[in-house]
Amino acid sequence: MVYIALSSGPDRSVVLSRLDDSGVVTEDQVLARAELPAVVARLESEHPRWVWDDTTRWYPPLLEAEVRVERCVDLRLCHAILRSSELTASSELAAADAGPWDHGAVELAVAADNALFEVDVPIESAREDPLDEFRMQRRTIESSIDPGRIGLLLAAESAGALVAAEIHYAGLPWREDLHDELLTRHLGPRPSNGARPRLLAAALERVRAALGAPELNVDSPTELLKAFAHAGIAATSTRSRELKEIDHPAIAPVLEYKKLSRLLSANGWHWLDTNVHDGRFRPEYVPGGVVTGRWASTGGGGALQLPKQIRGAVVADPGWKLVVADASQLEPRILAALSGDLAMAEAGRSKDMYAAIVASGAVTSRDQAKVAMLGAMYGATTGESARLMPKLTRAYPRAIAFVEVAARAGERGEIVTTRLGRSSPRPGEQWREAQSEAYGEGASDAERTRARTQARGWGRFTRNFVVQGSAAEWALCWMATLRRSLRASSGSTWITRAPHLVFFMHDELVIHCPAEVAQDVERIARESAAAAGRLLFGTMPVEFPLSVAIVDDYSQAK
Repeated sequence: MVYIALSSGPDRSVVLSRLDDSGVVTEDQVLARAELPAVVARLESEHPRWVWDDTTRWYPPLLEAEVRVERCVDLRLCHAILRSSELTASSELAAADAGPWDHGAVELAVAADNALFEVDVPIESAREDPLDEFRMQRRTIESSIDPGRIGLLLAAESAGALVAAEIHYAGLPWREDLHDELLTRHLGPRPSNGARPRLLAAALERVRAALGAPELNVDSPTELLKAFAHAGIAATSTRSRELKEIDHPAIAPVLEYKKLSRLLSANGWHWLDTNVHDGRFRPEYVPGGVVTGRWASTGGGGALQLPKQIRGAVVADPGWKLVVADASQLEPRILAALSGDLAMAEAGRSKDMYAAIVASGAVTSRDQAKVAMLGAMYGATTGESARLMPKLTRAYPRAIAFVEVAARAGERGEIVTTRLGRSSPRPGEQWREAQSEAYGEGASDAERTRARTQARGWGRFTRNFVVQGSAAEWALCWMATLRRSLRASSGSTWITRAPHLVFFMHDELVIHCPAEVAQDVERIARESAAAAGRLLFGTMPVEFPLSVAIVDDYSQAK
C-alpha cells in the first residue's frame, strides 16, 4: 500500500510525504500550493491512499483543478471512530486526553417520539501533526480486537468523504424556472415584503374558521394547542403524526397549512435564491455527522430532504438521465443479517419484505408487518406495535432477541457496536446520577419512575443504534463501490462529463448520466448494492434489492 500524506508547510507551501505502512516517512517534498494539483494528478497513477487531516480542506481545490483522487485517509473522521469504538477501547488513542483531533463532546438525547435527535457535528481543522496522528491510528488499528472490521469501516468512511465532496462539486441539476412554477402552484404567486403567499394565507383562514379563532397564530404550538383544547380536541402536541390520528374537521386544514408552511420555509423562494446557482444545487453533507454514522448536512440547503412538491425542478441536462436508486426496506434487511435470523433473511429475499412477512403468517397485513418491524427497531412499548411484538418474536426470535439485547445494554448504561465497529456513546453524567440516586436510600417513587423512563429511553437509542449504524455502513460501502465502478466505466473522462453521483439521502442515490449509458448505470448500481452486502455480511443469505428508475426529472421516480 502506498501512502502519501499532505500537510501544510511554511509560507503556504505543502509538504508531500511518502509513508510506509507504519507511517515512517521515506521521502519528503515541499511544493508551492499552486503545484499541488499537477503533482497529485501525476502520482495518482501509483494508486496511493492520500493521507490528510480533512477531506473538506484538501479535496475541493483539487476538484476545481479537475484532479480526482481514488482513495484517501480522512484522519479527522477516522479519529472520531477509533476514539469511541469498542474494538479499540484499550488503545493509546482512546485513552488520550481530548485534543484538536476531537470534535468535542456530543450531547445525545432521545426524542419524545422514540426517534433519535440527529446531532450535527462541527468540523474543525485539526492543528496537530497529521503524520503523528496517522502513526497513532495505524498502531490503534493493528492492536484492535478486529483490524479487518475497523479497517473496512475507516476506508468506507474516508471514501464517503470523497463522495460528499464530489457531489458538492458536481451539483444536482436544477431548473430555477420550474421551481418557481411549482411554488406558485402550491403556494400562490411570490409575495412581496415577506407577506404570506395567497394560497398559504387562504389555508390559514380555513384553520382559523375551523377552530373558531380569528386571530390564531397557527405557527405557535402553544397557541394552537390552546385552540385545540377550546375546540374539544385532545391533542398533546402539534406533531403531524399525532394529529393524523384525530378525527375532527379542523385537523385537515391544520395539516394542509403545516405542509404548505414547511414548503415555504424549507424550500421556498428564499431557499431557491440562496442555494441554486448556475442550474445546480450543491448539497453540503457532513459525513459521520450523526452519532450513528449517518450523514448530516450543514448550511441552509437541507441536503437530506427534498420534498415531493419540488422534485419536478430536478431535471437532467439535455441528452442525460437521472438514475434514482432506492434500497428497499434497508433497515429490516440489515437486522436480519446482523442477527443471523434465517427466517427473516428468507423474507428479505422478496422485493417487498413486508409482504413476505405477511406470507409467512407472522401477521395478517402489510401495514401490520411495517408497524411491527418499526416497533422492533425503535422500541415501541404501546399501541399496535406493542400488540404485534409477540407475533413477530415467535416468527423471528433471533432478530428480536438481537435488538432486545442491545436495548438492555443501553438501559444499563453500556455501549453497543455496529457491524463494522462504530460504538455508541455512553449516557451523560446526569443520566448516571439519576439512575444511582433512584435506587439509593430514601429515593421517592417518582424518582424511581423517572429513572426507569430515562433508562428505557436510552435503551431505545441503543436498540436502534446497532441497526441504523450498520445500515449507514452498508450505504457507505454501496456508495464507495458505485463510485469506483462508475469511474472505471468512464476511463479518464472528467467527473461531470461522465456518470456521477449528484444526491444521497440515507438509502437513496441519484446518478446523473448520459442517456445512452443509463441502463449500464442501473446495472452498476444493483451490482454495487450486492457487493456492499457481501462486504459487510459475507455469505449470509440476505439480499439488498434496489428500486431503480431512469427518469428525466426526479418527480418521475416512484
